[in-house]
Amino acid sequence: MGCRRVNFYRAKSLQNLAPHDILRRVAVPIAVLGAGSFGTCLSVLCGRENDVRLWARSKDIAEAIQTRRRNPRYLTDLRIPGRITATADLEEAVDGAGFIIAALPSHALRAVMKAAAPHMTPDSIVISTSKGIEVETGMLMHQVLGDVLPDEQRSRITCLSGPSFAREVAQRKPTVVTVACAEEENAMAVQAMLSCPWFRCYSTDDIVGVEVGGALKNVVAIAVGMSDGMGLGLNARAALMTRGLAEVTRLAMELGGRLETLGGLSGMGDLLLTCTGDLSRNRQVGLGLGLGRPLEEITAEIGEVAEGVRTTRAACRLAERVGVELPIAEMVHKVLSGDASPAEAGRALMTRQLGREYDPDRL
Repeated sequence: MGCRRVNFYRAKSLQNLAPHDILRRVAVPIAVLGAGSFGTCLSVLCGRENDVRLWARSKDIAEAIQTRRRNPRYLTDLRIPGRITATADLEEAVDGAGFIIAALPSHALRAVMKAAAPHMTPDSIVISTSKGIEVETGMLMHQVLGDVLPDEQRSRITCLSGPSFAREVAQRKPTVVTVACAEEENAMAVQAMLSCPWFRCYSTDDIVGVEVGGALKNVVAIAVGMSDGMGLGLNARAALMTRGLAEVTRLAMELGGRLETLGGLSGMGDLLLTCTGDLSRNRQVGLGLGLGRPLEEITAEIGEVAEGVRTTRAACRLAERVGVELPIAEMVHKVLSGDASPAEAGRALMTRQLGREYDPDRL
């Protein structure tokens, strides 16, 4: 039956079956592209019931995972089960896979998926975990995928987002996320494939709202980190998170997202985690900036991509194009660009023209 088994996933057939029952009946090969922290932990999650191919850009990392059953760079204490095959060959990774998880930095998504597209099975479901906005085009991640994948595959583009630190997923700590697809039936297929007693997925058809929430929460987390780094207090933290969520909501709704999505896991939930959790790379960037450290030094020390650094510029460009105000994002952009200090950015936000908290004309 091969990867055609993915066609057995249908919304009606999922209603009366638990996820583990579905997986036992319909086992499909899964490709995970990207051997960073999230790609590694998702490959282990998927490897409970399925054969998984984990693609690493580096041949050395792929060989190390394959021989030592450990990722030498990320989540180094996590044992990689035998059902996971690591490879640096992109064609080998995606060939015949029923699900393809793109666990890639946002700036790498286009190139990797364009290279993978000719080797993918036409009816495979593609799952993006990238949280960002493409700087050059202003596209969300599902739009980037739609640009490089065949027309017939666009209805099967999904995204996974929500409050989910990779290390805690790897430690089997309870995690709850959202899976979005314009055709929710496909989101439900991913939901069933990934869900287990410690990893629960909800489904939605609001892919725009989910992706904007996942992208912009990183920008707000940098702002909150700066405030905390300067010792501005819990009042300031709460204000930045609340007004940051208002900015995320404004942009999402202007692009076609729904209000209720931004109050959910991929909006408020992910924002809370990323702004307050010390495992957050974007919060760490902000903390360093608030302490007066250079951006280059902070990012080098973190050693992994902090998506908010790129997303800030992309979000400000996109917001200007569609006529949406993002004052917090704009101030973060000025600090990242070296045009303002964190203190100057904070003063600018606090002395802006006064206005109403809720203005329906701006939403």
